[in-house]
Order: sequence, then structure tokens, then C-alpha cells
Amino acid sequence: MIPAGKVATYGDVAHQAGLPGGARRVGRALRGLPGDTRIPWHRVINARGEIVVPGGSGARALQQERLEQEGVHFYSNTRLSLRQYRWQPG
Repeated sequence: MIPAGKVATYGDVAHQAGLPGGARRVGRALRGLPGDTRIPWHRVINARGEIVVPGGSGARALQQERLEQEGVHFYSNTRLSLRQYRWQPG
């Protein structure tokens, strides 16, 4: 449900799923997705506004590339402004 050009934290997703405190569960679930998934996993970041996929993996570059294609700008190598891009449902 996270729209293009917006992000949510792992904790935000857990809260929306009725699992407050379940951020790590969300991370594990996203890591288990098949490579051809249509779920927009790239829109989920940590509570500091950072990409947390390991640096040596192609998934990290892919996540940043997809977010940039949606108009999200990073102000450091892997950090963005949650104030600007965080999705607020409702």
C-alpha cells in the first residue's frame, strides 16, 4: 500500500499489520520474498531513514535505484529525509 515516491519504516509496516514491536519480523518477511515479487519491498527502510540492505549486495543498489526512479532523493549515501518521504496512511 505504500505509494510510489514514499517510504515506510519496518516499524510502520509492523504497526499497520497489527504487530507493534514487530519491525524485525517485517525485515525477515521481506528478506524471504522471491526475486520476482511485485511487493514494493524497496519502499521499506529503517527508522533512521536509511537503507539497511548489506552494502555488498546488489539489492542495496537496486533499492536505492528504485527509490530514486520514484523521485526520492538521498542526502547521504543511503539516507533520506523521513520528514519528507514518510508515508502517513489514512
